[in-house]
Amino acid sequence: MSGSATGDDTNEKLHVYLIAGEPSGDVIGARLIEALRAGGGVRLSGVGGPEMARAGLESLFPYGELAIMGLTEVLPSVPRILGRMRSVARHIGEVRPDVIVTIDSPGFVFGVIRRLASRDCPRVHYVAPTIWAWRAGRVKKFRRHFDHLLALFPFEPPLFEAAGLACTFVGHPAAEGDVASGDGAGFRARHGIWADDTLLCLLPGSRRGEVSKLAPVAEEVVTTLLAEHPDLRIVIPAAPNVRADIDRFAARLGDAVLVVDGTTERYDAFAASDLALAASGTVTLELAYAGVPTVVMYRVGRLTGEIARRMIRVRYASIVNIVAEREVFPEFLQSRCEPGPISSAVLALLSQPEKAAEIGRAASGIARDVSGQDGKPSMRAAETIRSIVATWRSR
Repeated sequence: MSGSATGDDTNEKLHVYLIAGEPSGDVIGARLIEALRAGGGVRLSGVGGPEMARAGLESLFPYGELAIMGLTEVLPSVPRILGRMRSVARHIGEVRPDVIVTIDSPGFVFGVIRRLASRDCPRVHYVAPTIWAWRAGRVKKFRRHFDHLLALFPFEPPLFEAAGLACTFVGHPAAEGDVASGDGAGFRARHGIWADDTLLCLLPGSRRGEVSKLAPVAEEVVTTLLAEHPDLRIVIPAAPNVRADIDRFAARLGDAVLVVDGTTERYDAFAASDLALAASGTVTLELAYAGVPTVVMYRVGRLTGEIARRMIRVRYASIVNIVAEREVFPEFLQSRCEPGPISSAVLALLSQPEKAAEIGRAASGIARDVSGQDGKPSMRAAETIRSIVATWRSR
């Protein structure tokens, strides 16, 4: 049972220790918290961001400290990150949860797990590692440190079960919330965007390292687009931890750019947009689910990119393209992530709305196939976690 009891009913509650280290994991964690609460009493500890805080988690420290990308970018922060790993491991030992649920962020997560003094509760990792894309040998490490994986895609459980690690498909969180039902007309009305104005949704990353590399590219792209289409409007749904960076970037581009924040504004912006230019990541699946034709861009440091190029086993970065085994969303990665080619791709979609609409429809169908048809991945995850704890207690 959980330690550090407070209140008469504490011992009746399931004590869940959650660890999320980036915005996408924060959203997954928040929805998981809501689903756990819907299934009965729950007590929360751990590390998360603003979405998990709104759902009721008091984070041990600001999770933005962990949102670092790339090998060279991580190195200066190593001492601080190691210290945070030790503090989380100590905290787990002090509060003694009923289950540890880690969400993505494998580098930080493994640092914590390795420092735990005992294995007196089940360990569940939410967002199975993409062994089908790169570094298949990672499954051994996960099997050694975790008891169960929660997978986002239906083709993943057989891969892990064949390697001796229990795994349950729960679906991708892009199926949840209002991602596919935003109020596009309301968004345009609120922000003075006419119904016949063309709106581009720009998402240059949710981590500072991403924004620092992609914003200069995006700035040149936007400048080119505005020269060709001076009436083009641009909206940037900013993640909280990069809002200041996005504001500085937007200020250089003038009145054509609107910056918004919050989940409602984000999904309404998707619904209002004619197309998107986005960093590779979870957001591309969200855009697919919303039916927004999207051009994908991504760039990491040269060393990180060279290492990844030698290890990656799939041709594409976007999950939409990986599942389709073709380039549904045009991708511009590493050396191809340059303003000229990206501008040409976006201009082509602007000039061919029928083709853009076809891309949006195809992507939406793929997103629904991989996200779970009932739209309740968090509820399935919560039910699986409760079942894992019940089985552990009955051993």
